[in-house]
Amino acid sequence: MTIRVIIVDDQAMVRAGFAALLSAQADIDVVGEAPDGRQGVDVARSTHPDVVLMDVRMPEMDGLAAAREILSPPVGVVHRPKVLMLTTFDVDDYVYEALRAGASGFLLKDAPPADLISAVRVVAAGEALLAPSVTRRLIADFAAQRPAPRGDRAALRLNGLTPRETEVLELIARGLSNQEIAERLVLAEQTVKTHIGRVLAKLDLRDRAQAVIFAYEAGVVTPGRGH
Repeated sequence: MTIRVIIVDDQAMVRAGFAALLSAQADIDVVGEAPDGRQGVDVARSTHPDVVLMDVRMPEMDGLAAAREILSPPVGVVHRPKVLMLTTFDVDDYVYEALRAGASGFLLKDAPPADLISAVRVVAAGEALLAPSVTRRLIADFAAQRPAPRGDRAALRLNGLTPRETEVLELIARGLSNQEIAERLVLAEQTVKTHIGRVLAKLDLRDRAQAVIFAYEAGVVTPGRGH
């Protein structure tokens, strides 16, 4: 199945470069582009992409505001693509808020071409893309600004998980891949995927990125604790 992508970036050269790179892949089709967030929202609504590559800093409307609009469509709009944020710095202040808004991950603009292609495929498949540096930033954020868990509501949602599912959630929050979780828990990778699917469904979370945030907010993982 072809992955439909749009590119939202205020630099024409960046859009052209990414479009050329992605269009050369047999399974990826670039169906639109936009120079700012406002037009990006319009293009997303008209082209129904699977993945939106969204620059963080743009005129008219920044990537965070545009991602919020795309990921919270008006009543009657069923289509909701995955959003992959593009940033120049992995310690960008927008990281946490974009993930809260529902972005599926972050990619550095100067990442190798193969990483961009892989990122689009990973996000389109429903996985989250969080570089270790981004995960570390999230943890540091919680340690500095959000020391208290959200409390009772989050705890109630956690009560619906089995001990194994809680364990899997903790390992997701620590940034482990499915394969690493499988090795740690001595499980088949497919079994891990099944557990993750149940965790997301029970907690009403979109993807791994939201699972990481929930785990820290609910106190499943405490900032500063080692692996």
